[in-house]
Amino acid sequence: MPSPANHGKKPPQFSSFRPAPAPQKADACCCEKACATPETIADAESGTRYAWKVVGMDCAACARKVENAVRQVSGVNRVQVLFATERLVVDTESDVRQRVESAVRRAGYTLRDEQAMAVAPESRLKENLPLLILMVMMAVSWGLEQFAPRPGQLAFIVTTLVGLYPIGRQALRLLRSGSLFTIETLMSIAAVGALFIGATAEAAMVLLLFTIGERLEGWAASRARKGVSALMALRPETATRLRGGEREAVAIDALRPGDIIEVAAGGRLPADARLVSAFASFDESALTGESLPAERAAGDRVPAGATSVDRLVTLEVLSEPGASAIDRILRLIEEADERRAPVERFIDRFSRIYTPAIMAIALLTAVLPPLLFAAPWQAWIYKGLTLLLIGCPCALVISTPAAITSGLAAAARRGALIKGGAALEQLGRITQVAFDKTGTLTVGKPRITALCPAEEVDETALLALAAAVEQGATHPLAQAIVQEAQTRGLAIAPADAQQTLVGVGIEAQVDGERVLICAAGKRPADAFAAKIEALESAGQTVVLVLRNDRPLGVIALQDTLREDARVAVDELHALGVSGVILTGDNPRAAAAIADALGLEFRAGLLPEDKVGAVTALNARSPLAMVGDGINDAPAMKAAAIGIAMGSGTDVALETADAALTHNRLRGLAQMIRLARAAHANIRQNIAIALGLKGLFLVTTLLGITGLWLAVLADTGATVLVTANALRLLRKA
Repeated sequence: MPSPANHGKKPPQFSSFRPAPAPQKADACCCEKACATPETIADAESGTRYAWKVVGMDCAACARKVENAVRQVSGVNRVQVLFATERLVVDTESDVRQRVESAVRRAGYTLRDEQAMAVAPESRLKENLPLLILMVMMAVSWGLEQFAPRPGQLAFIVTTLVGLYPIGRQALRLLRSGSLFTIETLMSIAAVGALFIGATAEAAMVLLLFTIGERLEGWAASRARKGVSALMALRPETATRLRGGEREAVAIDALRPGDIIEVAAGGRLPADARLVSAFASFDESALTGESLPAERAAGDRVPAGATSVDRLVTLEVLSEPGASAIDRILRLIEEADERRAPVERFIDRFSRIYTPAIMAIALLTAVLPPLLFAAPWQAWIYKGLTLLLIGCPCALVISTPAAITSGLAAAARRGALIKGGAALEQLGRITQVAFDKTGTLTVGKPRITALCPAEEVDETALLALAAAVEQGATHPLAQAIVQEAQTRGLAIAPADAQQTLVGVGIEAQVDGERVLICAAGKRPADAFAAKIEALESAGQTVVLVLRNDRPLGVIALQDTLREDARVAVDELHALGVSGVILTGDNPRAAAAIADALGLEFRAGLLPEDKVGAVTALNARSPLAMVGDGINDAPAMKAAAIGIAMGSGTDVALETADAALTHNRLRGLAQMIRLARAAHANIRQNIAIALGLKGLFLVTTLLGITGLWLAVLADTGATVLVTANALRLLRKA
């Protein structure tokens, strides 16, 4: 059991998932029409942080191209493109906005203000017009060649030049911005080389297939970001605010904590809020995955994005702009790029070597056989150009981040927040779980079952004194004591110098005397030893009340198991994951819970004891620590991965690598299953990416396949790995 020292619990705030402060608009810059006004965020460590929305990225490789372009700008300390949310973040000590925007434009992409209204998408006809023109020209060229070969060859050359123009222009832009080995560069060299050796039809076909592949990649990328877009869509653009008895429609960025708002039946909450109306039902499934409406009473907290099911409700805003539950989840998904999985970092490093290596192999393939063995130049140049196309790393680069982003988005939909790819990878390796007891396996709302005072005091005096010390504390045991005193209508005296003694209890000055409340066993109390043993044997938690170090009596409390605790433990066992309870509670109370769940336990642990136990268990195999209190934070940090309950303290949530926002223990098995599925998905994606390239590498050298199949090997693999990653979004 956590000792009564575990005070200070508050409703879930998810401070570690909190996004940057509300944006302050920067002054408009005086560049061209494509210029954007970025979000400006103060940053104590790196000076100033600017953020923009990037338009035009089709895949994770595009994000790297934008990063390379911005890195060339002097004065930039750090740059990151978050592909999942299409966000560019730049840390700098000077105003580099215009130069950053110019560099990105030169790389072929567009920046816009994050807070600006979304630009209406182009019509499908206009968006696909270049592809349609190229297809028509290809068909005309093929038909012409059937009847007049010479004009047909010229038509293929014109088709190739038309298709090459946008690709070659983008390749030059990227070369100037520092991206040397891009698919655009490889395609341009391959098309020009094919024209040079007279393979005009294949040159045109390569560009047509590449353009089709680009459109497919763009479609797949938009599908991959759909989970993030769906979260963004949960926030209404305006809210109805009540002020001076009048209703006014305001932008959600204008809402501040303390504002009173109205939400109609079927309407979504624009911010985290506290219910003012007496009672209401809210659909929170978009955030927690819970299909049934949540019943809320006056004073209950309701997250942004929840829908009022059946009535007009009045609420008090709690969150600052940019700090709602939805914003925290979006920020978490962005942080996935910052906390990249080891396998993702390895693939990224490998791809930077892989592409230049393939280009060198392609060059050697084109020149060595003719030079050393008098082989025909045209045939080997053709093979070299084919190898050049096979060398594009797009599918390999996107294989891991696509799976990780989909996995994190799927977890967020089900009310599990996982802090990035590294945490997701670690979660998939977990074979044992350590649980805190109170507030984790139990509901954390104990009730008083017995009051045993000393002879010189009665039950009422003992309870009133304990309530005086515990008033204001938010630990479940403290709340139970105060609530019982209030229920009995007792007068609770004011307390001074209240302080928590970590691992011991809580003390305060009441009527000039020092009163301490601690777990039984933390201080000697021989007069109550038999009573304490009897109560603990019944599975109850016992606290001791002392005045000036003299025992005045004991209070027994009992908590109840969460409804889903037994099912959650059974599901973990089915996955091959064992469990153990680590608690500061007495052994008898811990044994009662452990027996009910079929778990091992270790009781009477101080915070440092929990760390020691976790370290020892973690040395045997990867361990997840699940907790909700301040005293659980060190153990969560020592574990392979820390998981916080959503109702836990800010400290626990800050320390944790993941959080169960819905407070359902069954989410643990779901998280582990999802993490393992993501691992399998990554392995499949890497196998698809490298397998297809290896196959076409061999068939090209044997002269079986040519340029156009090499393009299919790249674009087809990219679409396949992205589509495979999207399956995680539908993972049950």
